[in-house]
Amino acid sequence: LSSQQLSFGIMAVILNEFETSSEGTAHSEEQDSASWEWYLERKSLVLQFLNSNLSLHRLQHHQSKVELLKKCYFYLEIEPKHVNVRDQNHVMHRTDILQLIDTYQFQRMKKVGKTQTEIQLSLLTELLEQLEQGQEELSCYVETSDMITFLSLWDLIMQRLSKLSEFMETLLSLQVPGKLYVKHRLVSHADLRGTRLPNIRLSLCTKIPLIFDREESFAHKNWAKLKWFTENQEPHLEQYELHVKLLTNGRQTEVGYGRTQAVTSNTCVVQDLHPGRSYEFTIRRSHTDTLVCERWYDSITLKTKTNAVENTDGSSCA
Repeated sequence: LSSQQLSFGIMAVILNEFETSSEGTAHSEEQDSASWEWYLERKSLVLQFLNSNLSLHRLQHHQSKVELLKKCYFYLEIEPKHVNVRDQNHVMHRTDILQLIDTYQFQRMKKVGKTQTEIQLSLLTELLEQLEQGQEELSCYVETSDMITFLSLWDLIMQRLSKLSEFMETLLSLQVPGKLYVKHRLVSHADLRGTRLPNIRLSLCTKIPLIFDREESFAHKNWAKLKWFTENQEPHLEQYELHVKLLTNGRQTEVGYGRTQAVTSNTCVVQDLHPGRSYEFTIRRSHTDTLVCERWYDSITLKTKTNAVENTDGSSCA
């Protein structure tokens, strides 16, 4: 070949290599652009989940609800509450359903209700821990992973998103006490005298705990005024139990003192206290036949004054 032909051949090879390299570069840039779009789109999806379902505000809200639920009183709720039953003379009377339910079977159902309540509260605590841990993991993926690492972990991230969504749905469902399955017959046919009884349904219900008003509760020389409330400010008052206990400061020679008062109010004045002594007051709901579980109650310690002329502005409140 002549030198001119050789030069043309070399130039053709160089041009061909340049075109091939340019096409490869353009293809690579297209891939990088597509990967970046996928990264931004998927990162936005995770951020949306973190800012809605798993936001710190929402998790704190659920944490507060669960903590309140742990302090609630759990009761068995029976439907219907009353039924019409024939007496010995075949006259129909409206009767409380509790008078017909077998005592032994009812106690069994209360134990079932207590077990279900304890399992429910335990699951709620565990679910909250899982959600908080998941929130930390997803935040770490978003904040610390580069594009390549994030995309390589996408299958794992999707699995976590799906599982955390299931946890949240379960958490919401467990915050409402559920029904109880009645396995055994609660009412004997012999007690019905031919009356057809409707299906008896049992479920769990809750009542908000009572909490002392620390600002409005105080002690004087030989009496104390106490006030309490519930978070939802119940429209009607029930009968409560106020427990009074003299604190002995660990002295072995002194006999402890205590008494219980039934109160149908949200305030109470306790009389006949000793001056200069500390008393522990506890307020709780009255124990009824349908009470299943009580895990918490509020207490307050007040010290009575030693001088009757001291002011009563509540400064002795502990």
